[in-house]
Amino acid sequence: MATTTAAASGPDGERTSGANRLSPEQRAAAGKAARAMVPLEAHADFRATASRDPIGLVLRQDQTRVADLVPIRHGRMAVSPFTFYRGAALVMAADLATTPTTDVRAQLCGDAHLSNFGAYASPERRLVFDINDFDETLPGPFEWDVKRLAASLVVAGRDNEFTRKECRKITLAGMESYRTAMRAFAAQPILAVWYAHLNIEEAMAEYESALTKRELKKQKANLRSTQSQFAKARTRDSLQAIGKLTSMVGGQRRIVSDPPLVVPIDQLTGFDMDVLLAAIRDLLAAYQGTLRSDLRHLLDGFTLADVAHKVVGVGSVGTRAWIVLLQAGSDEEALLLQAKQAAASVLAPYAGASEYVNQAQRVVAGQHLMQAASDIFLGWLRAPTGGRGEDYYVRQLRDWKLSAAIEEMGPHRMDVYARLCGWTLARAHARSGDRIRISAYLGNSTKFDEALADFAETYADLNERDHAAFAAAIAAGRVEATAALM
Repeated sequence: MATTTAAASGPDGERTSGANRLSPEQRAAAGKAARAMVPLEAHADFRATASRDPIGLVLRQDQTRVADLVPIRHGRMAVSPFTFYRGAALVMAADLATTPTTDVRAQLCGDAHLSNFGAYASPERRLVFDINDFDETLPGPFEWDVKRLAASLVVAGRDNEFTRKECRKITLAGMESYRTAMRAFAAQPILAVWYAHLNIEEAMAEYESALTKRELKKQKANLRSTQSQFAKARTRDSLQAIGKLTSMVGGQRRIVSDPPLVVPIDQLTGFDMDVLLAAIRDLLAAYQGTLRSDLRHLLDGFTLADVAHKVVGVGSVGTRAWIVLLQAGSDEEALLLQAKQAAASVLAPYAGASEYVNQAQRVVAGQHLMQAASDIFLGWLRAPTGGRGEDYYVRQLRDWKLSAAIEEMGPHRMDVYARLCGWTLARAHARSGDRIRISAYLGNSTKFDEALADFAETYADLNERDHAAFAAAIAAGRVEATAALM
């Protein structure tokens, strides 16, 4: 079923319709009425179209990426069905557009697989858990995000050699968490929803306190490992990144070269370094203009020390990403920023174009809307290159960042993690969409949970076939790939 186009005046996609000016009873009635158009059970349905061409879609994306890096992207995607899934957001967006689709919209992450959730430092220096990737964010049907998460749980579970029963149990746990959290948010004032956040250490302490003595003993190793990860996260800040990625050269701090993954600008050919550095300083000044006045003042105390190109992610490989070293009065007063290129969302052909001309501004606006707490240095710029220019969003390279080691999870840990992701995604949708309408659509039964678990199994099967076809295309020489460089 085709989707409607996003409202042009706001990222919510609901504002211009006046939905949030209706009474709670009217909004709930609209949600229940949406079930008549798309029954909950219909979300189990998925049939691949005869014209479906996943490899063609991946290769189409390559055309707008740095050619020398594309084989690295392919190599990373080829490692496993899960790494392929991570890089195939466009493929799934095209597939989702063919599924039964509601008109119940929210701001979407656009790539809400379980590896795009994690912990990081809030501005108040709390370790919070949230969505942490917004390259594809755009308003759209709320269930597209939920289906992307559900399928990722099955794909990752199979990669970890879980049984079919274990994968389904985990998926149902994540879906139940989303549905019940949305029901709770629907009953709360909007300000309470807006302030809601998941302090990861408090959440784990609450989880631990609810365990029986027998369960506590059984989970002792997992709990100890989790606490160790929390402690490690607090060391993964800008200073740690500076120690790892830079060194002193001739009395000056410089970014360490590690080609092709990290290449400082003085090793790039065909540029006048003085002209290039002057242009970068101008771009940084433009970026500062997108920040609050107090943060502009803070950055005024830093000067540009070095810049390097850096390969990041799986699906992002081939888009340009730069790390920028800024220096203040001493070696201890340094800051690493990351500027990452933003292209149009993979959802745009199917959910409607963004209201933002600058794609990096789209990313920043979506992130602010969906996250409970965002990096204080999050901003955007446009570099006047490549004809129309290139859009970049800027953030700290690392600030207590903690990504779950999905490949090391057993069924119990992934079950807990799925619940965290489900709650977090519901909170993001509750902030940006009509939480009362979404909750009323979902209802109190487990029909939605079961339908998405069915969908996830079907899509995981398809993803495995796509991965096998991708590997075969590499073997046949149709797709060029470099052994995975991480």
